[in-house]
Amino acid sequence: MSGPDHRFFSHLADIWRTAAAVPLAPVLLVQARRTARGTPRLAPATGAEHGVAGSGAPAFRLLVIGDSTAVGVGASAHAEALPGFLAAALRERLGRSVAWSVAGRSGATARRVVTDLVPALNGTAPDLVVVTVGINDLIRRRPLRAWADDLAALITGVRGAYRDATVLLAGMPPVHRFPALPQPLRLVVGARARAMDRIMREAARAHGAVHAPMDEAMARDRRLFASDGFHPSPAGYRAWADDLARAAAPHVPAGALAQGRPS
Repeated sequence: MSGPDHRFFSHLADIWRTAAAVPLAPVLLVQARRTARGTPRLAPATGAEHGVAGSGAPAFRLLVIGDSTAVGVGASAHAEALPGFLAAALRERLGRSVAWSVAGRSGATARRVVTDLVPALNGTAPDLVVVTVGINDLIRRRPLRAWADDLAALITGVRGAYRDATVLLAGMPPVHRFPALPQPLRLVVGARARAMDRIMREAARAHGAVHAPMDEAMARDRRLFASDGFHPSPAGYRAWADDLARAAAPHVPAGALAQGRPS
């Protein structure tokens, strides 16, 4: 489940103040302001930004890069957020140890990831790069055509930096089910998120990446959300990691599997 950075709700009112073309704009503005006042701000996860799930060498190398969900907002430590749980899930599926690392920034857009985060990681050589972006482009109302261009540049940039890696784009979350957002704000923002996810799927197909849609059923379980009603809880990160590992495993080269273990 991708999620916005901790400044999301302060931006939301400004976004819908300019949405004069939307008939419900006055209602959306009031709802956005109320949500901004009543929602807690959560910090990124702490602790080591790298680790290993399992034992034995050489380890399969995982890099998680992106926005606030990459840096574990909603969890206390990276080992209990997306990178740690995804490494554990991949270890089970690949039958070998998984070394994980994380590079992210709360508030990062797709463009910011490719211009700021990817170049800073020169020298790393991951086997799998999982990218979490989209919510911050959503809240800034990035035009859909520009969003498509940004994704193309992002995938191209990541593949250029990590030529031997599989690139997996984590799909947009089902924002239309987020408990933090009241109706009709949830419906309006969620519809745009679904449009962005379709573009993400097309961009992945066109540029040699893997798109991993989020299981909408996850959003029906309030226990999978952190206290802000937007970011995943540790249980949410675990469930999401299982889905991402399932999506990634068929695309891992055969040489990355432990002998005798299926993907």
